Amino acid sequence: MSAVIVFAVFLLICSILKFLNVTSPPKVPKLVCSDSKFLELVLKYCPHLNETYVPVRLWGSSGHMQTVIHATVGRTYCPAVHQARRRAARQEDGATVTWDVYEPTVPSQLDGDYTIAVCPGIANSSESTYVRSLVSLACSQGYRCIVLNHLGVLRHVKVTSPRVFRYGKTDEYHLMLTKFHEMHPDSKLLLVGFSMGGNIVCKYLGENRQRPPNILGALSICQGYDAVRGLQFLLGWNNLARLYLFSMTENMRSVILRHKEALLTDEVKRKYNIDERRVLSAATLPELDEVYTRHIFGFRSVEELYRADSCANYLQNIDVPMIFINARDDPIIHQDILSIPQEFAKTHPKSLFIETEHGGHLGYYDGGYIIPQDVTWLDRTVVSLVTALANLA
Repeated sequence: MSAVIVFAVFLLICSILKFLNVTSPPKVPKLVCSDSKFLELVLKYCPHLNETYVPVRLWGSSGHMQTVIHATVGRTYCPAVHQARRRAARQEDGATVTWDVYEPTVPSQLDGDYTIAVCPGIANSSESTYVRSLVSLACSQGYRCIVLNHLGVLRHVKVTSPRVFRYGKTDEYHLMLTKFHEMHPDSKLLLVGFSMGGNIVCKYLGENRQRPPNILGALSICQGYDAVRGLQFLLGWNNLARLYLFSMTENMRSVILRHKEALLTDEVKRKYNIDERRVLSAATLPELDEVYTRHIFGFRSVEELYRADSCANYLQNIDVPMIFINARDDPIIHQDILSIPQEFAKTHPKSLFIETEHGGHLGYYDGGYIIPQDVTWLDRTVVSLVTALANLA
């Protein structure tokens, strides 16, 4: 009997060690760039890209732990940010778009006025802790920040049209940038998108539309590029992908139910042929998009919706400097999809793909054995990369 217990304990310990991925050594990020002068400039302002990224020793080598801690804790240290000014504007369909403006807390060391335009991840906003930590660091280095609040995410802001945000809908981000440019025509814009926000930023830059003329470049962080391929992976159980899909589905459904009085009225359900019971019972994002999202936005199928929303179909039209960041151990983004930004960086000047071995999905906690540093590797890297893009002009 004692031998059985010892064997069971041994298996448990082995399972824990495998989950924590403790045997995976820290590595220097892989840099893909065909433009040597651009890479030289980036490394001038971000020299730690040539150094080993060392995640938190005990658990940081696990993409799952990095991702779960990011999703549940956000950042272990969330500094107080300078009081924001909230702006709002109406779209043609009646939707009320809001964004927050954070002024720099110190004078800029750069010549001119620079603004970082942040597009957060799915169901996130300026109130998300990882957004606040980046804003705090950027403002302390002389940058103004504007942050889009995705439609329906803020609990105290009412939805004024029969829709919320969408994976690839860029109109809200465009409205924020346009209105901001009207008020600050001399400010140079640096676009930053996290996860879903990275997809929106890239799709926006690749669309055939008028944009503010003062966009210097953009950063895309931990995004999935192709919703069709990405959802095929998430629907499986490999690397626990289905559990993350369940979490994303519940986040999306909670946003819809939070504004049920505007989104699921009898008039809306009749007009768009929506079955509320199927919305409530949808088990995955594709099911939810089938019974709700595609009807609201007028798509014939979910696949048509996903193809229209995927920035992979627009990347070839981007004509500003682009930097992509992804982690190989991101449990939400399959490694095969990372060939998309890699090929872009190989074939486009002033572009760079940064691939780290560890970091998970938007985690990138580093330093220490158990407790990470207050400011993450990702926050430090993003602000350094933004500075490189600002000096490219």
